[in-house]
Parts: sequence; structure tokens; C-alpha cells
Amino acid sequence: MGSLSGTVAVVTGASRGIGKGIALGLGEAGATVYVTGRSTDTSPASLPGTIDETAADVTRRGGTGIAVRCDHRVDGEVVALFDRIREEQGRVDVLVNNAFASPEQRVQWGGQRFWEIRESLWDELINVGLRSHFIVSRCVVPMMIERGRGLILNVSSRYALGGKTGESPVVLPYSVGKAGLHRLSSDMAVELHDYGVAVIEILPPATTTEGVLAQADTFGDLSAWKPPLFTGRVVAAFLASEDPASRSGEPLLITDLADEFAIDDAANS
Repeated sequence: MGSLSGTVAVVTGASRGIGKGIALGLGEAGATVYVTGRSTDTSPASLPGTIDETAADVTRRGGTGIAVRCDHRVDGEVVALFDRIREEQGRVDVLVNNAFASPEQRVQWGGQRFWEIRESLWDELINVGLRSHFIVSRCVVPMMIERGRGLILNVSSRYALGGKTGESPVVLPYSVGKAGLHRLSSDMAVELHDYGVAVIEILPPATTTEGVLAQADTFGDLSAWKPPLFTGRVVAAFLASEDPASRSGEPLLITDLADEFAIDDAANS
């Protein structure tokens, strides 16, 4: 795996789950990683994991982890985050848009039809996970344009490309939000092409996040699912490769990239 030493990265929603896995993968490669989210050591959530724990683990693995509490529903907190990073670092090389207001897994994957779910679920899943990615990108892009380079990774899902089938258990606002993220990613890539900034959509495999493990009975057999760090190590290898920006505008499956960089999940802990 190549080195990301000297790289300044931001990973949103990295208290736990895929965001944490990506933050740790970047830390192992030597990056400075700003870890954002609402869960802190002094104000934890019901699920395990805080931004403070993630940042400390990033540092323990060889990078520099910096925890910044940020509620991605609040635009002013997002603006303040990037004002701080500009003051401390002067730049952002990599942004990973991952923040997502996930409901309980048995609700998100419960198979209810759109007329059966509570109306507020639409706002929760669209506002943090689509709108929030738009706002974060607006804040970071001026810094990237100033330097003529930068990379935005949007964490998506297979539902972004294929949509639901009759047997799909996921609730409709989730698939609609990921489809919107697919379009956001490709259209942002077009608009940023002449400024040296790349935008790439990444599609992780089924992943054993803390939320999934807490409600494992919702999913059945998890033996083929990947740990979050699998995606993190694949992302780090991709970013350290010769020219990741050349893939701007593409949706990339993490499993395909893993094959490309010969990464398995045998020791992802």
C-alpha cells in the first residue's frame, strides 16, 4: 500500500461504521484525518463508537486523527468546521462524504412500503446523506479550486445504480437518496472537471457495521459480509495509487478496487 503521508483528509460521519473504517484506513497510510460526527466521549450515542475514539485510533495506526464534533444537519457547524481546517491546515486534499442519518436497521431494511413508513423518515434520510453532502462539498470546493486539485469521495450504495426490485427490503427514501447521490456525484464531476477537482462515487459491499451487528437477526447470515476496515484499506490504496483523479465521475465498486489492488479482508481488525 502506498503512503498518504502529508495528505489532509476529512471523513464525515466517522464515529462508527464505514466512515470509521475509511478514517482508520487513511490513518494506517499516514494521513491527517479530521473525523466528524455527533457522538463524542462526553455525549455518546446508543451504538458503540465516538469521534474521539476514531481519531485516537487513527493516530495509533500511524496517522494524525483530529476529532471535530459536527452536526451535519446544521449548516453553520459545517461552515465552522471548514473555517477551522482552513486555519489549521490551509487545505483539504480528500473529502469523504459519508455522514448518514440511519434509522434502526430493522426499520431501514424492514420492507415497509412508502405509504407505510413515517413521513419524517424521508427528511432524515435525504437531509443527512444527500443534502449534507451537497453542503459539505460547497464548503470544501473553494479550497480545492484555489490549489487546482482535490478529490471528493461520496459513499454510495448498490441501490444508487439499480434501484429497488420487488423483493428489496430497504425503504424507498434510502434508495431515492442514494440515486440522488449518484447524480450529484456525476454532475459535480462535470462541473469541477476544468478546475482539477475529481468527484468519485464509491459503493461498499455489505458491511458489518455496529448497527448491523446490533440487529443481526434482521439480516440472517453475515458470514460473507465485510468489516468496515476492508473498505477503508481499499480506499487508502486507491487514493495512494498513481492517478485516482482520472476516475472522476465514475461509480466504483469497492470489491472491484480490492481485486485491482489485491486486498482481502483476512486481517481487517
